[in-house]
Amino acid sequence: MSTIQRRTVLHLAGAAGLAAALPQARGADDLAAARAEGKAVFYANITAVKPIVEAFGKDTGVQGEYTRISSSKFVSTVATEARAGKLLADVVQAPLPVLELLKANGVLAPYRSPAAADYPDWTRPDDTIQLFGIEYVSYLYNTKQVPAADAPKRYEDLADAKWKGRVVMADPATHSSTISWLVGLKEKVFASEGDWANFVKALAANQPMFVASFGPTPAPIESGEKAIAISMPKYIVTKAPAPLAWGPRGGGQPLLGTPRAMALTAKAPHPAAGRAFMDYWLSKKAAGMLAKDVGEYVAAPGVYPPIDGIDQVKVQAIRDLGDAEIQKWGAEFKRIFKG
Repeated sequence: MSTIQRRTVLHLAGAAGLAAALPQARGADDLAAARAEGKAVFYANITAVKPIVEAFGKDTGVQGEYTRISSSKFVSTVATEARAGKLLADVVQAPLPVLELLKANGVLAPYRSPAAADYPDWTRPDDTIQLFGIEYVSYLYNTKQVPAADAPKRYEDLADAKWKGRVVMADPATHSSTISWLVGLKEKVFASEGDWANFVKALAANQPMFVASFGPTPAPIESGEKAIAISMPKYIVTKAPAPLAWGPRGGGQPLLGTPRAMALTAKAPHPAAGRAFMDYWLSKKAAGMLAKDVGEYVAAPGVYPPIDGIDQVKVQAIRDLGDAEIQKWGAEFKRIFKG
């Protein structure tokens, strides 16, 4: 999720393309109903999904409409429209905590898509929310600036003094995903809290350059201004042919990130079209487009982004931090990183 503010607001059918994309779709009657409704409206915080929306239209004959809403404004936008009885979205997509807030406020409807029948169990926390991927985070470096032999091999290596003044990262005082990632390292990677605390202090001593979010982190690496970016491996795909590589590439350390989730809305204007869109999004065809074209780490079994070695690493969802924890750790990281 982009900023700390995101916490504070409250089947089988006649078309051959659809048959290939949705081998477990619900039937011709459902698709006919979706076509009769005409369109499916999709609110999301994920980017670069226009090709999937367009493919959905071509394969199903149902128009897809996509509106991007930032994580920080997602709950307020959807909740305001819902209270006014004017929510246009049939399907919503956002980080898991956002959808949990919407579910608690009665905005979401139960639905289990047959397209996700073979997804891992962790992707179905309940009958309403479906997880389809993880917004995975690690670190990037420019292979022309940093030889592989010199690149950090483990998270602990980011604290090496040789990287002083050569690291860029989203601001750990305000960027909630970075806050959650740092806490996730404590809970899933480091052997003890003391080891983790020493790592954080040493990373701070390397005087990273701070930016507002993950989005600006690759640019200083591409230009050679900085050597290491705490960032997302998907930029290896979206920034190609920039010479970027990712780590850690040894020792079995996992990549950590925030679960990406989606759900139908409780009073969807186009419920059949919404189900068809959700089925399509969760199909291996659409998951493959997310992975191949956007570099996303998806939950569809056997589907990986075209990033060397990603299929060999364990990617784990981090724990959702509550408001109080985000505020607490943001203040703590501000003290550590900024004095």
